[in-house]
Amino acid sequence: MPEEKSPKSSDETSTWQSGQRARASEHGSVFQAAGDQNNQFFTVDKAQQVIPRQLPPAPRRFAGRDAELAALTGMFEEATESGATVVISAIGGVGGIGKTWLSLYWAHKNVDRFPDGQLFVDLRGFSPAAEPMSVAEAVRGFLHALGEDPTKLPIDLDAQIGLFRSLVADRRMLIVLDNARETAQVAPLLPGGGACTVLVTSRLHLAGLVVGHGARLVDLTVLSERDSREVLAGHFGTQRMKVEPLAVARLLEYCAGLPLALGIVAARANAHPTFPLAALADELCDENARLDGLDAGEIPLNVRAVFSFSYQALPDSVATLFGLLGLAPGPDISLAAAAELVGVSATVARAQLLQLEIAHLVSQTMPGRYSFHDLLRLYATEQARLRLSENIRHAALCRLVAYYLHTAHSAERLLDPHRHPIEIDPPGSECHPATLRDQTAAGNWFEIEHSNLLAVQRFAVERGWHVPGWQIAWSLDTFHYRRGHLHEWRSAWEAGLAAARALEDPAVQSLAHRLLGDAHLNLGNSDEALRELGAALYVAEDAGDRLSQAHAHRILTWAHGRQGDDLGALQHATAALRLYQLLGQQVREAAMLNAMGWFESRLGDYTLAQAHCETALRLCRRHGYRVGEANTLVSLGYVAQHTERPEEALDLYNDALALFRELNSTYYQADTLDRMGQIHAAQGRVGDARKAWSEALRIYQEKYRPVDADRVRRELADLWDKRDS
Repeated sequence: MPEEKSPKSSDETSTWQSGQRARASEHGSVFQAAGDQNNQFFTVDKAQQVIPRQLPPAPRRFAGRDAELAALTGMFEEATESGATVVISAIGGVGGIGKTWLSLYWAHKNVDRFPDGQLFVDLRGFSPAAEPMSVAEAVRGFLHALGEDPTKLPIDLDAQIGLFRSLVADRRMLIVLDNARETAQVAPLLPGGGACTVLVTSRLHLAGLVVGHGARLVDLTVLSERDSREVLAGHFGTQRMKVEPLAVARLLEYCAGLPLALGIVAARANAHPTFPLAALADELCDENARLDGLDAGEIPLNVRAVFSFSYQALPDSVATLFGLLGLAPGPDISLAAAAELVGVSATVARAQLLQLEIAHLVSQTMPGRYSFHDLLRLYATEQARLRLSENIRHAALCRLVAYYLHTAHSAERLLDPHRHPIEIDPPGSECHPATLRDQTAAGNWFEIEHSNLLAVQRFAVERGWHVPGWQIAWSLDTFHYRRGHLHEWRSAWEAGLAAARALEDPAVQSLAHRLLGDAHLNLGNSDEALRELGAALYVAEDAGDRLSQAHAHRILTWAHGRQGDDLGALQHATAALRLYQLLGQQVREAAMLNAMGWFESRLGDYTLAQAHCETALRLCRRHGYRVGEANTLVSLGYVAQHTERPEEALDLYNDALALFRELNSTYYQADTLDRMGQIHAAQGRVGDARKAWSEALRIYQEKYRPVDADRVRRELADLWDKRDS
């Protein structure tokens, strides 16, 4: 900031000080200047005080922000009681979020608390038309508002600041410093006494005010759907809102809670009151043109222009990251993924993300994870396409897809190390997958990154990157079926099958058909499951691929079982077992021995079922195949349950349940709890049955298994009926 300096020579200084003493005498005040700002002071004749009223008008249509308004009032009251100056630095947030409106609304609501006046200045920290206001200009404006003669002000800036602080000392005043660029622009304008309240708004986190001046932060986020609706109702009127509820819902979605966008939509709609709101909604529907539509014809009412003021202040490297983040598929991004995207170390990426966070251009939703406002994402994407070459964008997205693929693949191998692996190229020198220690870490990573992985897979398939398209689907498979994400499982393999067909690789096509069929099977779509599994077997047989044939027979086993065809299921299990034995696949051999035992028990041959399941259990434990062990314990429990050994069955089910919980396999936990409830009910243990069925019902509801949920509800209702009777 440019500063005005006092005279340098001793003669000039003496002459200047004498003039200031004479001037102070005219005002009935005392002024001292000894070259040290801390030794400068004024005493002011209160009889001549001017009471400034500089607040701009309050916003007419203000909605929401109840928590923030209460926070501002609470801070004021707390500071009043302690006698401290209130500095609320981050009424902060991205451009267009409503910082100035909030400060003015609160100021007008509380104007009676400041009987000695209100000062307001736009510091032009982010302005399209002018440079940020200097401290000298701001303080002179305040001095003029306080009644000081501009021709008689001290020449030295520090003396002007001292005079300003003297004039406001012990006065109950509100000072609003709007649109600040940095702490250095604000700090000289803070009063020294405890009677004033200061509100500062900025697009940046002004950490210097927090550290150096005890500022309190109030960061603004988007308006809720309810508050956004109230904003539009204030402009449109409730009748117009009622006439076109679907159009209003779309407009609310497109504005995404940004007050500026809501205001622009209202202005455009009110410019043509006879036009249907659906016409404006249709115009904003296209993401690529939405920012064009969010323009009311003036720079302050143009979302793109308002965002640009913050964007243009970024260093080039940070602006590059901002643009690339807009291209990244998924709702948010981790620090590690962002580093891969831009091709820098995590340390560099963290520093750049911090600058974006300080500018309120990204939000850190949890430690190490970042997200955009929807409209900021559109703006970032637009800037990436305008300012970054195709080569830079392509390389960045290749790095990101590789990061997700290789991390997901390594996580999947931790979740199910016994699953037959796929061939995947090793990561390149520029790819640095996340390091995951164990199954728990792998499961947690999948849980956090699930939405991003689905988005990345869709993106890869749409771009024609077919190999990562199907390999990401494969890497998600174990997580999907264990956690019961059945619809996502199906969607992933629908995209994976499209990628496999484009590659014209029979082994990959058979795999994709088989796993899509498996997803349909678990969703209860029997016809679709049999269609896909039949295609998987046909492609594998045509290619002479015995391993893929075995896998297809394995899933066909369960498909026929779901249709009640226990004999057909047993035939497919037997065919799969023979192929796995020929190929030396002992883990899969164990799985099919268990399947044979299960369907033999369903057919009433409990002796053969017991023998096959006991052999399967020994193989599972020998190879550390925990999922197979849990499934086989369920089969043995079923045999015991149906051969009048209920307590043994409960022990086996409890052991299986413990393993499923250890593996985070919620899908099969529910089935096991259901069977335990059946035994408890048959034994007359109503409380235990209710507990088991209630937990099973909760999981069925969470995993969207309505048929199973309805059945368990009936079982629980029968318990109540028996109790009442």
